Amino acid sequence: MLNAGQYIPVFAQELNERVIPFWERHSPDREYGGYFTCLLRDGQVYDTDKFIWLQARQVWTFSKLYNNQEQRQEWLDLALLGANFLEKHGRDEAGNWYFSLRQDGQPLVQAYNIFSDCFASMAFGQLYQATGTERYASIARATFSRILERQENPKGSYNKLVPGTRPLMGFSLPMILCNLCLELEPLLEPELVETTIDHCIHTVMDTFYDEASGLILENVQPDGKLSDTFEGRLLNPGHSLEAMWFIMDLGERRDDQELIRQATERALFMLDYGWDKEAGGLFYFLDRKGYPPQQLEWDQKLWWVHLEAMEAALKGLQHTGDERCAHWFKQLYDYAWPRFSDPEYGEWFGYLKRDGTPLHTAKGGKWKGCFHVPRALWGCLEVLKKLPA
Repeated sequence: MLNAGQYIPVFAQELNERVIPFWERHSPDREYGGYFTCLLRDGQVYDTDKFIWLQARQVWTFSKLYNNQEQRQEWLDLALLGANFLEKHGRDEAGNWYFSLRQDGQPLVQAYNIFSDCFASMAFGQLYQATGTERYASIARATFSRILERQENPKGSYNKLVPGTRPLMGFSLPMILCNLCLELEPLLEPELVETTIDHCIHTVMDTFYDEASGLILENVQPDGKLSDTFEGRLLNPGHSLEAMWFIMDLGERRDDQELIRQATERALFMLDYGWDKEAGGLFYFLDRKGYPPQQLEWDQKLWWVHLEAMEAALKGLQHTGDERCAHWFKQLYDYAWPRFSDPEYGEWFGYLKRDGTPLHTAKGGKWKGCFHVPRALWGCLEVLKKLPA
């Protein structure tokens, strides 16, 4: 049985005294606006390029904290620092969000990555809730509409694959839409919300689920069939676990206990399947046939994977009472906390070698910013408060 009271002060201290202050101190760019995310262990900036999805994620984080934890003016001001920069520099003429910019806002990498749009929509939706500024709601809605228009071909002209040779559908976008449609629900027409939720649940729980193996796949053929290729055999335990707590949230919204039960069972299966039985921790990538993955970083242990896994385990416990969820939460916590959390400078290391030692000690970069750590700490706290102390 999980003693929630044991963990509440630990998660609260980590969020409020060690993680959020790190980004408050080191990330704001007071000269040009936006945030630095390429930060060394002590917060020193080592590169000034700005990646749209990380800028947007940080806007969301501080807006979310303002809306749901405490209405601190400094948090709202920090969210606006990023939002103003994004509004001024973030989009091309067609309204698509660039991938990256120079420090001063000049575009560097074209709008090939639809996840820039996903997190921009999410950021401005949360900021609208904080400010009531209709302009932010308009940006969120327009961006969401463009995402739906592009979802069949997210990369558009930037897709480097030869059309028709090996068409595959990816898991990432429908997974994110599960969460994004709930984030934007106050801004969208009810019918659009319901149809999007229906589509997301079907796609995540049916199309990308291989019933024979019990695995959640990263890529399938357009008809949902397996593809015996590097991409088609790819498994990402972190994505699977993150998606399952998104599905639990949808199940809670619809009071669908069977959907929650299914998501919990699949999360438990992936926790066991993805766990490194020799060195501990969850693998980054696996091949469903046990072949060597194409990604050479497959056996690294990543910060976000373990955080999403903890949130999935806690939500499964909250909704079902299944003690296996409590077991996995404690196992994940015992693995992650002493290895990822930095007791000296705050925040979390991002990348561990298979043996659990840091690959490097930087706190941010092109792929890691102010998002997964605070979001999961806050999300886990909210669940822990609902469990028996």
